[in-house]
Order: sequence, then structure tokens, then C-alpha cells
Amino acid sequence: MHVLILNGSPSKNRGATYGVLEHFIQGLNDGGAEVELVNVASLNVSPCRGCFTCWTTTPGKCVQRDDMDDLIDKMDQTDIVVLATPVYVDGMTSQLKIIIDRAIPLSNGKVELVEGHCRHPSRSGRKDGKIALVSVCGFAELDNFDALITHVKAISKNEHRNYIGAILRPYAWAFQEADRIGVKIDDIIQALVDAGKQLATTGEFKEETLETISREVIPPEMVAKIISMQFQ
Repeated sequence: MHVLILNGSPSKNRGATYGVLEHFIQGLNDGGAEVELVNVASLNVSPCRGCFTCWTTTPGKCVQRDDMDDLIDKMDQTDIVVLATPVYVDGMTSQLKIIIDRAIPLSNGKVELVEGHCRHPSRSGRKDGKIALVSVCGFAELDNFDALITHVKAISKNEHRNYIGAILRPYAWAFQEADRIGVKIDDIIQALVDAGKQLATTGEFKEETLETISREVIPPEMVAKIISMQFQ
């Protein structure tokens, strides 16, 4: 099984998103998956021009020449695409959104009805791929991820991949502050490893594992206090 992780964090391997991903990747490796991590902020990828040339004049090929040339083939051929991003203004980062937008050559410009809904068919015809979400945010409440989850579910349908769930970690900065603020997160770290192994071996997550990853570490009022202290 090949897993392509698109890390949309502008902090790349230094931020809270990677702080979650590193344990998840360990589990994927333990489960025997072939894992490729791409920090999309390191790529030279221009925004989509909305010209639809990839659907008309050069079917399946964007007119722009940049790092998307190699990445789009990987996105098409991989078994599981993992979209990893911190929550920015209720959604994914702009760096990751550009990648999603530039992936439209994987679809055909014509439209077909799928379960009564207009969709662009997959150019390759593949329908066995999967998408998972890994996301972190600064706030305490899990509903901060709702808009992003809805978006990723819609992306999954449009890309003809099965959405298989989300690893969500509110106030992920607490991982780096755990010792200082006196909290225990060993079970969360182990659950992240377990989630990776589950995905690699079964192609899905156990709900109880996801719940452990997202569990409360400190109360919301303390979350607000700690964040506010950084900006006084």
C-alpha cells in the first residue's frame, strides 16, 4: 500500500502538524506501508488559472510547467492520499488548496450523474482510491474542524476517492508544552502510532483510536488563557 501525505503546513517539518504526523508516519511504517511525505510549501506550484485548457486543448495536462508536473502523477497513482493541514480561517492552508485546485487535470471536463449528482469523471477511471485528513488547530473545540471536514468530504467525492476519516488534534501546541503545563499525552502519541498502523493494515481507522487522539488535555478556559498570554 502506498500512502502519499501532502503536508500543507507552511512550517513544514517544524510545526504542530508535523508534530502529529511524525507519530502517524511511524505507525504507517510499522504497518508496512510505503510512505511519501511532501511538504507542499517547499514546492514551486502556481495557482490554477481557471483556463480549462487541461480539459480542452491539452486534455489531462496543465499548460503551466512547475513542480505540479511530478506531483499530479503521484496523486493519481497512490492508494491513499492524506491531506494534512492546520486549520486556517476554518479551512486548509492556501499552500494545500493550490495543490487541490491544480489537480483538476485528473478529471474529465465532461459531466456525468453519479448518484443523482453532477460530477466530472475521473480521467483514469480509477475509483478505488482513498482520502484521509490529518488536521490540528489552536482552539479547544472539535467543531473548529467542521468546515474543513465538510470540504475534504466534498473533495473526496469529486476526486472519486472514498473518505475514510480524520485524525484531529485541537490545541496541538500542547504537545510541545506538555511538560511545562504538566499534562500527560503518552496515550495520544500511542494512538497516533496505532492510527497509522491501522490505516496501513486495514485501510481504515478505529473510532476509539480517533477519539483518544482528540481527547481533552486541558480545559477550554486554560487553552484560552495560555494562547492569550503569547499575544499580550
